[in-house]
Amino acid sequence: MAVVKLVLRKKPNKDGLLPLTLRITKDRKSSFIYLGYHISVDDWDQSQQRVKKSHPNAARLNNFILKKLSEANDHSLELETQKSYVSPGAVKQKIKPTAGSTFFAQADLYLQRLKEAGKYNQYTADKPRVKHFKEFIKNDLAFQDMTVAMLERFKAYLQTKHNHSERSAVNHIVMVRSVFSHAIKDGVIDAKHYLFGKGKMKIKFPESSKVGLNAEEIKSLETVALVEPANHARNLWLFSYYFAGMRVSDVLRLRWRDFQNDRLHYAMGKNDKSGSLKIPEKAIKIIDHYKAFQQNKADLVFPELKGVDFDNKFITQRTIAFKTSAIDKCLKTQVAPAAKIDKKLTMHLARHSFAQVASDKIPVQILQKLYRHSSILTTMGYQSNFTTQQTDDALDAVLNMDDDKKQKPAKPKPTTRKPK
Repeated sequence: MAVVKLVLRKKPNKDGLLPLTLRITKDRKSSFIYLGYHISVDDWDQSQQRVKKSHPNAARLNNFILKKLSEANDHSLELETQKSYVSPGAVKQKIKPTAGSTFFAQADLYLQRLKEAGKYNQYTADKPRVKHFKEFIKNDLAFQDMTVAMLERFKAYLQTKHNHSERSAVNHIVMVRSVFSHAIKDGVIDAKHYLFGKGKMKIKFPESSKVGLNAEEIKSLETVALVEPANHARNLWLFSYYFAGMRVSDVLRLRWRDFQNDRLHYAMGKNDKSGSLKIPEKAIKIIDHYKAFQQNKADLVFPELKGVDFDNKFITQRTIAFKTSAIDKCLKTQVAPAAKIDKKLTMHLARHSFAQVASDKIPVQILQKLYRHSSILTTMGYQSNFTTQQTDDALDAVLNMDDDKKQKPAKPKPTTRKPK
């Protein structure tokens, strides 16, 4: 059986302190695991394998190394129970995996895979989040050493040090969860070290207000006179709105062959759900505006992604992000002022606007099909941001009740006569 001992290795750092290690020995062969702490030789009691009381953090260090020693013996016994022969290197790997299984090593691999998968938006969002966590932690650490309390402190650090909003701070915690899931899926760590779920770290996004354009504002947007490039930005927004708030990434990917038999056939990029929608008369007018530029059926309807290599998903998503930013800027600085709209006009607002106009008018089952949500619960949750009729009616009912009471004359009080 492998023997695990705590030892002070004789390789001092620049301050002359020696590293605390676990030495795993079997068949006269040894491997060492560095515990990340350095102490003076005068503060170490090798016979007792303890840090002497002369060290200012003796109690804390002794608790730490005893825990590591216990874990090492447990893992060693577990391995030797499963296999007839186990090398000291295998025990070392089980106790403290290689650097590739520490959090930031896995975070770097996670980001790399996002990039390889072409997920530009998630990659660019999570990369600075990993950087912020590195700033907070300072040194790399094993997944096993991470705690819920640590993540709570990180969240507070983001809100105080970097002035992040609640939602932004929660998104950082979601990044940590994604790295955990990535490492568990790869078999790097055991699922028992997962810090999220019941009784652990809870992720709850704050409620956000979603407001779209109303019918009058949409009419103003349809009728206002515009020149290019504002007219093109307006066309893209209205096209998205006419097709139930189609995402801008799907709008920009459309090709002429997607229009068949008076219907638009396309697969939603977010979840790859296919379907078709009737082409509204108002959308036909927009489509006709771009037919003069059509070269063939495979050609893109709108010009933003022409010349982009669609086989390179990362470049495609990056281009979509850049183009969307430019469209949104035009909508906010040129289109909205011309149409006398004081709301923040963006391409994504087309989706909110459709939901707002459709609220209390379209059954949620139909909206689920229009939005192509996998679950009707997603549709109900999204649509609840815009469904106000019931609460409005309830408020009116209460207020009108008060008014009715004021208008009704008070009943005369019955008079009572004392008996003679």
